[in-house]
Amino acid sequence: MVKRGLRAASCLALGVSLAVIAAAADPVAAPAPGTAAAGAAPMLGFTAEHAAAQRALEARLDAALDGKQIEGWMRQLSARPHHVGSPGGRANTDLIAALFREWGYETTVERYDVLFPTPKERVLELVEPSHFVAALEEEAVPGDSTFGPREEQLPPYNAYSIDGDVTGELVYVNYGLPADYDDLARRGIDVAGKIVIARYGASWRGIKPKVAAEHGAIGCIIYSDPAEDGYVHGDPYPKGPWRPAHGVQRGSVADIPLYAGDPLTPGVAAVPGAKRLERSQAKTLTRIPVLPISAGDAQPLLAALAGPVAPEKWRGALPQPYRLGPGPAKVHLRVAFDWQLHPVFNVVGKLRGRELPDHWVMRGNQHDAWVNGAYDSVSSEAPMLAEARAIAMLAKSGWRPRRTIVYATWDGEEPGLLGSTEHVELHRAELERKLVAYLNTDANARGFVWAGGSHALEPMFNEAVRDIKDPLTGKTVMERTRAAIKVFGWTPEAEAAAESGADLPLDPLGSGSDFTPFLQHLGVATLYFGFGGEEEFGQYHSSYDTFDHYRRFVDPDLAYGVPLAQVGGRLTMRLAEADLLPFDFQRLAKTVAGYVEEVKKLAATMREETAKENGRIRDGIYAAACDPKKTCVAPQPKEPVPFLAFAPLDNAAAALQEAGARHSRAVLAKQGQALPPAATAAYDAAVIAVEHALTRPQGLPGRPWYTHEVYAPGAYTGYAVKTLPAVREAIEQRKWAEADAQIAVVAEVLRGAAAAFDRATAVLEAR
Repeated sequence: MVKRGLRAASCLALGVSLAVIAAAADPVAAPAPGTAAAGAAPMLGFTAEHAAAQRALEARLDAALDGKQIEGWMRQLSARPHHVGSPGGRANTDLIAALFREWGYETTVERYDVLFPTPKERVLELVEPSHFVAALEEEAVPGDSTFGPREEQLPPYNAYSIDGDVTGELVYVNYGLPADYDDLARRGIDVAGKIVIARYGASWRGIKPKVAAEHGAIGCIIYSDPAEDGYVHGDPYPKGPWRPAHGVQRGSVADIPLYAGDPLTPGVAAVPGAKRLERSQAKTLTRIPVLPISAGDAQPLLAALAGPVAPEKWRGALPQPYRLGPGPAKVHLRVAFDWQLHPVFNVVGKLRGRELPDHWVMRGNQHDAWVNGAYDSVSSEAPMLAEARAIAMLAKSGWRPRRTIVYATWDGEEPGLLGSTEHVELHRAELERKLVAYLNTDANARGFVWAGGSHALEPMFNEAVRDIKDPLTGKTVMERTRAAIKVFGWTPEAEAAAESGADLPLDPLGSGSDFTPFLQHLGVATLYFGFGGEEEFGQYHSSYDTFDHYRRFVDPDLAYGVPLAQVGGRLTMRLAEADLLPFDFQRLAKTVAGYVEEVKKLAATMREETAKENGRIRDGIYAAACDPKKTCVAPQPKEPVPFLAFAPLDNAAAALQEAGARHSRAVLAKQGQALPPAATAAYDAAVIAVEHALTRPQGLPGRPWYTHEVYAPGAYTGYAVKTLPAVREAIEQRKWAEADAQIAVVAEVLRGAAAAFDRATAVLEAR
């Protein structure tokens, strides 16, 4: 589901010279796994003796990983379209379940029946000032032997658009974000009663019809501009990797920032007997009809627009002027769907732990796709299978993890995180007690290692990837990523860490993949990771996301499947085997304190900008600047930004940091010691409770399904994260009373998390 550009690594560099990266890398590589130097190095959560044994175990894991086997699974799993309810999807489910059983996992295939509309009718035509009928199809390309089969493909559409038959004047709205409508309003352009056309990019697609409907539009068209992922970047497919003129991005437009999963069963699992909403009551369905189209179909529509020329930043790469409208272009949009329930099938395999069988480490990846899905996300599913097989081979040789390892492959991720969400909603009580951490992947490519997630896991992730070799440079994947950050830049925090050799920071997580129900609904510590940044990327959610495209342009040597399995295997095994769970609550507390400073700075910046803007309005600057020959509307003054009562949040963040420091001292005092089994179980339970303590049963204002008070997708960003979301979004939306109220709420949650830190510390101090 996640698109390039919404992850840290993907923004590092495209088309990076391997020679430049290799030259910039640190000159001395980290010791290889299994060497004396590596065995002597400490490992978070392990005694020295156990660390040496763990590294030897990981060397055996590495030896069991087979790149040719990963390639074979990639070919097989991406050979057919495998969307929800398809024969290809069921075949892949059966294959994965058979493999899990063959390897010795206790295997369950879960079924949930979910609302998944498929298109019955799709019509888009220009009716004035001339006539044009959009093709709404993707052409087969010559030379791709892995395309199709055509008869099994879903045509391009947006899932969870409502049915609709509308005709109206067309307005171009750029990316269709709230700020774009503000710009239109300043030009005197109102979209009420009109159909809008927005280009893909800058936000998750579901935000575009949501904002359009809020401004009174009656329909929404979303097109792929060549400036985003087309010929501007290079040759279109099949000559090059980029989206051809007839390529269309499919995707869900459900309002996932409200809740994920089946639209008809929010908060409960979609199983027999579940109470289901009427479709008219499902809040995540769009309010207006939506249809995605290609650049080729969009060009005649945009060419028919008159009105002002679009601002420079709004102009894409089609060879014509970009005008805003409205009209004289008038379009007719008609979409109708088959609103049936379809089954989704999760495959869950369990390797029971030897000492702590009721404490689980879960590793997950989706198995569905919009079409063939070689990149999104067979490219990470196949390495996870290799990882699961290698761990099973270790178990067959006599090793057994201390804690239970669970491998899960989810169905229905693409339409709205369906399988993973229904699993969490069905098993919530058990998962709250037992699940130590959830580890997620979703697509993999050539490039640099990246990760996001719960910041208590940041040191463990950094340590786990330090001794994995990059397959193209001979350096470690950590060295290569540091080098890329030094050469190409990233966030100030990442750049400072790359220069100093400190841990690279994890990104905070918004949404867009199966981690969402675990982290932001359930409150389970989570990591989301992969490789990328050097892929050439124009096939997203199209019928061209094939094995041939992947092999030519995404990871030509299929080199990064084994490293992904190495990362996933190390993280899974270290969490399952650790003497003391390797969570760093001091790191978490420091990160949260940084988010507190960010929201304070946000309020201060808005206060300054509002005062400056209102001064210009009072002085008549905007009115004087308006050209009377052009439409121009001066803005109205905004309410001044008050001084918010941040003291409770400051005090709570300080208490959290103090509790984090106490915990770190207690962990340091236990360094090199193994706790008795009962104490280990008690400490595990205390650690599990910490992430839960960052949630609140009432959830976020207006969207109670999201319970995490530190990480959430933005209500108007979709994939992109909002940290301390209840406070941050109240400030951004200028809801001052709500901001003050949420400051107090979040402060209380942070104080509760500090108490949870202290309970974990008390377990250590008592032994």
